[in-house]
Amino acid sequence: MKNFPVAASVAALALAGVLVGPAVAEQSEDSAVATAEDAVTHKDNDRVPEGAAWTQHYFPSSDGSGAELHADVLRPQNLPKGKRVPVILSVGAYFGHSGELVDEKRSHTGPSDRFKDLVEGGDLFDRGYALVMVDLRGFGGSTGCLDYMGKGEQADVRAAIDWAAKQPWSTGAVGMYGKSYDATTGLVGNNLNQGALKAVVAQEPVWDMYRLTRSNRVPKLGGILAPDTYNRIAQLEQLPDDQERYRKNSGYEQKHPECIAQNTDNNLKADSRSPYWQQRDLARHAQGSDTPLFVTQGFVESNTKPEAMQEYLARHKGPKRAWLGQWDHVRGNERAEDGRLQMGREGWFKEVMSFYDHHLKGITPKTDLPAYAIQDSTGTWRAQDTWPLPDRSADVALRDGSYVDKGEPGASAGFFTWSEPVERDVRVTGTPQIDMRTQGSGNVMVKLYDVAPDGKAVMFDEQVSLVASSGRVAMDLKSTDWTLQAGHSLAVEIGTIQDGAWVDTPTGDRIKVTDARLNLAVDSPADDVPTAGERSPYLDTYLKAYTKKLSPGSPTFTLPSPRT
Repeated sequence: MKNFPVAASVAALALAGVLVGPAVAEQSEDSAVATAEDAVTHKDNDRVPEGAAWTQHYFPSSDGSGAELHADVLRPQNLPKGKRVPVILSVGAYFGHSGELVDEKRSHTGPSDRFKDLVEGGDLFDRGYALVMVDLRGFGGSTGCLDYMGKGEQADVRAAIDWAAKQPWSTGAVGMYGKSYDATTGLVGNNLNQGALKAVVAQEPVWDMYRLTRSNRVPKLGGILAPDTYNRIAQLEQLPDDQERYRKNSGYEQKHPECIAQNTDNNLKADSRSPYWQQRDLARHAQGSDTPLFVTQGFVESNTKPEAMQEYLARHKGPKRAWLGQWDHVRGNERAEDGRLQMGREGWFKEVMSFYDHHLKGITPKTDLPAYAIQDSTGTWRAQDTWPLPDRSADVALRDGSYVDKGEPGASAGFFTWSEPVERDVRVTGTPQIDMRTQGSGNVMVKLYDVAPDGKAVMFDEQVSLVASSGRVAMDLKSTDWTLQAGHSLAVEIGTIQDGAWVDTPTGDRIKVTDARLNLAVDSPADDVPTAGERSPYLDTYLKAYTKKLSPGSPTFTLPSPRT
């Protein structure tokens, strides 16, 4: 893959799921470096959190590949000899000592502060937990070729769980924690069905790696940038004062250019049915899994979108908790510049630590919290025992039409089908699906709009696919939770791709669409059980970006009315 200029590289790094902050220059000199035997505290290295003792460890992955994994361990500083504590484990690509995504210009080595917010907000060490951060193969102080959540990285997760559970200071109870990539390793951990793993907290994970990279064979821009992003992270220079072993292991990709070539080439595979992508379909591999799971997902996410989420949650048979709503790629505790919580709900760490206390320590929660806390498109929160919880589902017939696959916005970009205005508020929930017969080669894009009586329309769901010369196209849209207010209509647009999030190749062909059907699940907001939460700040940003004026057409179908 070509080398991007600096601005493009930073944009690519942002897709990794972490905000790129300013470089950090620390002032301390001659700071102590931990080993497995000699722990270091904040007093001797200011990168170690207060109240923690830092050690470094190495152990093999579980696949016999020879990959050696590195772990930074933070245990309570005053832990009595022989005392054991449960472990919060995170396994990922962002724990390198020189920086998460770029060289942060630190003056000396130390453990990553990626989850400083968890350490402080969860009061981890005073509550009697250890935090273990393990570098996936190819990152930080671990050897091996990065594997983009394939069998190799899955073996790393297995080894990390086993290692954390067997340490003399561990009770053997492990909980995983992460956001974005290291939330996805939590889903992997759940799928591995290891007895030591007692709970997983995964914020904005990827449910199926293929769908992060492509949509029904159409490349996504993020999928094109991702290999370059992670290759660059794996090649970060580490700090000169770190352990010799750590430095020797780091930069494995620089010494093994075949790693870069393999990672780049493999991500170009277009067919989701290939063995490469089948390994990485985490939703499929979740069948029958039962690790207690606490997830967050933004329905209007710009990065790790709600694709295959419903499949994963349906196949997972264990206890589930979730915050679902109208936010972007953020953490549960993250705040906007004006101080408002990005998700809009207070108490993230309170709920997380209650979840861990319950499943890792056997402490019964003192507060009865909802299994699912959900914010719909009106910005209001409700509590449910599960999600989705539809009152009714139905197939609606869409009208026939055609469009030119020209790959750009325009008056003739596609054709619309309109519903009758709904008589009362109706929520579209779950994962809409569309099936259609097509003639012509090219691309197709399907969009769902919430249209007010004055024509003000919000695009709230979309999906794209390649189209063969003739045949049927069936696809899932993104999972959603969107309320159409009384008097509003649902509009369905079918046409050429009009979004820079995909890198499509327009054919110029005229695509004819017949026998199209949209499957929808709906429920009634009148049945909602309110729970605490405020409107996500990002919801208004989304509405501003995805609202336009449409001229309503003649209705041809009636949206199924939920039972009340």
